[in-house]
Amino acid sequence: MILVTGGAGYIGSHAVVALLQAGQEVVVLDNLCNSSRESLTRVAQIAGRAPRFVHGDIRDRVLLDELFQQWPITAVMHFAGLKAVGESVRDPLRYYQTNVAGSITLCQAMADAGIFQLVFSSSATVYGESVSMPICERCPTGIPTNPYGQSKLMAENVLKTLADSDHRWSIALLRYFNPVGAHESGLIGEDPNGIPNNLLPYMLQVAVGRRPYLNVYGDDYPTPDGTGVRDYIHVLDLVDGHLRALERLALGGGVAVWNLGTGRGCSVLEMVRALEGVTGRALPFRVVARRSGDIAQCWADPTKAERELRWRATRDLRAMLEDAWRWQRLNPHGYQGDVEKAAAALAS
Repeated sequence: MILVTGGAGYIGSHAVVALLQAGQEVVVLDNLCNSSRESLTRVAQIAGRAPRFVHGDIRDRVLLDELFQQWPITAVMHFAGLKAVGESVRDPLRYYQTNVAGSITLCQAMADAGIFQLVFSSSATVYGESVSMPICERCPTGIPTNPYGQSKLMAENVLKTLADSDHRWSIALLRYFNPVGAHESGLIGEDPNGIPNNLLPYMLQVAVGRRPYLNVYGDDYPTPDGTGVRDYIHVLDLVDGHLRALERLALGGGVAVWNLGTGRGCSVLEMVRALEGVTGRALPFRVVARRSGDIAQCWADPTKAERELRWRATRDLRAMLEDAWRWQRLNPHGYQGDVEKAAAALAS
């Protein structure tokens, strides 16, 4: 049985679907601070069976101990955490408390329960402002430009030293680049609270009419068109990487780091034009000042994951945008108020 922390969230819910379809039994732990219980109802519709659900926080040691005593858990996929770059700049202590202290509490409870396999949701932000592209796992971690990235690097360092001190641990550190897209059914996808912090959800809300225009944060970066360049990866490719990493952990072996990305960079303006091609409508935008904590460019060298996990991203940018647009059209207000329509879409 697999525990998925943050399993009602964007990436976590897609991972739960993949685990259930692979025949695993799953327990989800989520405090629903930036997710919806409805996502797991839809996960059950897709997978044909439901995960078990515990409403709670990874910082709650008593709850974790009870959970590990109740269920025969053998490994943990750890997605629970806060992830908004701008918010982390405004409220850094909340990010350190959740992303770092929460991970420590989780590992303490795991160790006491005799569970030593962990897949950790990390981020390419741990590389900081890398001087060369693409970024491979041999590149040194830098000084992340925002508290979100710093919290991920701190958590990674905790996990590395933990595994060094106790060889029973088998830990995968998966450094994501920029997850986008949605399940092809249109039933689950990214549903951020408030104003989206990530580019594609913001673009989609403009395209569906929820927001009047897109803010492009800076057009004076040292990139071909002046806008930030990122490596966008389909969320389904991303979770496939998690399943491959979980299989690898069963073999043991301390800590391993893998980049999960496509190896291709795409600028903000290229994303705008590509989404216009998918939706068939213009996407209004305005250029505003750079956002604190952002970097100019970031894309992956995924060779190590291809070699060691036999994994690579297979879905191209158009597939990412088509799946994301299907989710947004069927669920213009996210998980609120569109349950019947989304369910009918699955049945049709």
